Amino acid sequence: MYRGEVPGYVVLKDGTVFSGFGFGAEGRVLGEVVFNTSMSGYQEVVTDPSYHGQMVTFTYPMIGNYGASDRLLESDKAHSRAIIVREAKNTAWNSTCSEAWVDWLTERGIVGVAGVDTRALTRRIREHGAMTACVAAGGGLKVNDLLAATQAFPDMTGQDLASAVTCPEPYEWVPESPAPETRFRVVAYDYGMKRSILRNLSVVGCQVTVVPAHWTAEQTLAMKPDGVFLSNGPGDPAAVDYAVQAIKGLLGRVPVFGICLGHQLMALAVGLSTYKLKFGHRGANHPVRNYLTGGVEITSQNHGFAVEPPAVVREALARGSVVGDGGVAGLAVEQMVLDSDFGPAQITHLNLNDGTVEGLRLLELPAYCVQYHPEAGPGPHDSHYLFRQFTDVMSEGALAGARSR
Repeated sequence: MYRGEVPGYVVLKDGTVFSGFGFGAEGRVLGEVVFNTSMSGYQEVVTDPSYHGQMVTFTYPMIGNYGASDRLLESDKAHSRAIIVREAKNTAWNSTCSEAWVDWLTERGIVGVAGVDTRALTRRIREHGAMTACVAAGGGLKVNDLLAATQAFPDMTGQDLASAVTCPEPYEWVPESPAPETRFRVVAYDYGMKRSILRNLSVVGCQVTVVPAHWTAEQTLAMKPDGVFLSNGPGDPAAVDYAVQAIKGLLGRVPVFGICLGHQLMALAVGLSTYKLKFGHRGANHPVRNYLTGGVEITSQNHGFAVEPPAVVREALARGSVVGDGGVAGLAVEQMVLDSDFGPAQITHLNLNDGTVEGLRLLELPAYCVQYHPEAGPGPHDSHYLFRQFTDVMSEGALAGARSR
């Protein structure tokens, strides 16, 4: 096991302190502390822009055992402000991962603390909610000073972090390996885009132009896309009003597909609301019921906000009917239809752990979205079909356009 020589601390806003030793870079960082239950994919997690502004606690006890590699990057830099683990490894024995994990973090200035009781820390977050924390490593640290800085730091609610991680200007995605023949031109809004998403769009025949989060509906429509994709990203969706306004201008004029933050933004655009989860969903094994097919998908998730469920779901949850026959007990997809500013909207997916909304579609317009990550970077592949579904929707739109002419 790798063991650093400098002390390390995790100081929560409520005054709880966990001590260990530092690894990676030395320093002090502040942000929201969350936990991820994935057993692998630590490099993808750290480079996922959705973690911007957060410190990640890995519940799996050993992190770093297979090294690091540029091929696993989900963006061009690390976005997690700090890493908290039970046991840190610095090996590079895997032939496909030639860099050692701790060395990789050090080069990128990421502060880590290991030797922490991550089970106790995770339980604290589950019981009291995700909260602001300070992760610090190095000599001469004073816990009282760290606590004071933590308590003065703003929480995640109300923060527009998409602006901090979006691309500065549009660019064309170039697949890293030969892709199938291009059939569709897609404009993808970058609210914190993961590379795995772009890879999956390419695989199903999409030529993708990535545009900044502030790109307007008029700018997008001028590009004459076959479809628009709304990406994942960090922060509070209610603070990203410019994106909501753009989506309003796109709905009904071009097929739209959103995931994660894109799902929440589309919900806001049609007149629904969002709220902050107590501790969020972050991991690669979250069960989701697809009410359109009746199947259950094991999904990869990373979000701290969610779409407000319809009354029928809230009532079922209030009765304690969370899981029954593979879904929220007693509910059928026909019951989960809401009035929206763009016609009837149907809840299509629910989380089987807590009943939160995981999917939404408009019944009169070509637009749908999911809360989870179908690109699975990292995670299971149960939901890859959603990218093919997007091309089906765009194909139908092209045929309808041809018939109208």
